Amino acid sequence: MNLFEKEEFAKQAAERFENESPEAVLAFAAEQYSSLTLACSFGAEDVVLVDMLQKISPKTDIFYLDTDFHFQETYETRNRLEERYGINFVQVKPLLTPEEQAEKHGDELWKSDPNACCNIRKVEPLTQILGKYDAWITGIRRDQAPTRANAKKVEYDYKFGLMKFNPLASWTWDDVWNYIRSNDVIYNPLHDNNYPSIGCSYCTRQVMPGEDPRAGRWSGSDKTECGLHK
Repeated sequence: MNLFEKEEFAKQAAERFENESPEAVLAFAAEQYSSLTLACSFGAEDVVLVDMLQKISPKTDIFYLDTDFHFQETYETRNRLEERYGINFVQVKPLLTPEEQAEKHGDELWKSDPNACCNIRKVEPLTQILGKYDAWITGIRRDQAPTRANAKKVEYDYKFGLMKFNPLASWTWDDVWNYIRSNDVIYNPLHDNNYPSIGCSYCTRQVMPGEDPRAGRWSGSDKTECGLHK
């Protein structure tokens, strides 16, 4: 398909699946694209998608961006999920080790230039892995942040040049947790300790009662996104 055809496909599919279940979106994605992958951060939304995908299309690749800076609980969640489902998540690493990054850009780049740190450890590796696929699945929800409020369940990703599926776009935080509890889904224990949104350990803090759920990400700066989503 050319770009116009991809745009039309995404528009029509978004309208068709707006009121359909996440499972229906996932089944459609797997049916339409053999070259499909799920991006997993091991947060609440993504473990829901991992569970759904194992029931719908268990052979679909699932990758994670290993920034080298994740919480230990995040790595342990990965291990538990692999054991439960008998799968191996595709590990995607930055070109620079933490030591090489510090030597080239200075210590604690996440403090001096968090955008540059995210670009090195997340955006560039994501660009490389997505270049191998025709479509990807994400755990984006509209009520996560104003920057995601207009997310469609199916859209063309101009930034990375492939189709993008957001099966949970219309779900609330309560919808996510109702699924986790009803299906006994393994989740990151940091969620039980006031971490609604979990990223790298250096740039994520606990969220206090009354704060925005994403207030714990890049706290003290005006940064709200890591650059993975337009």
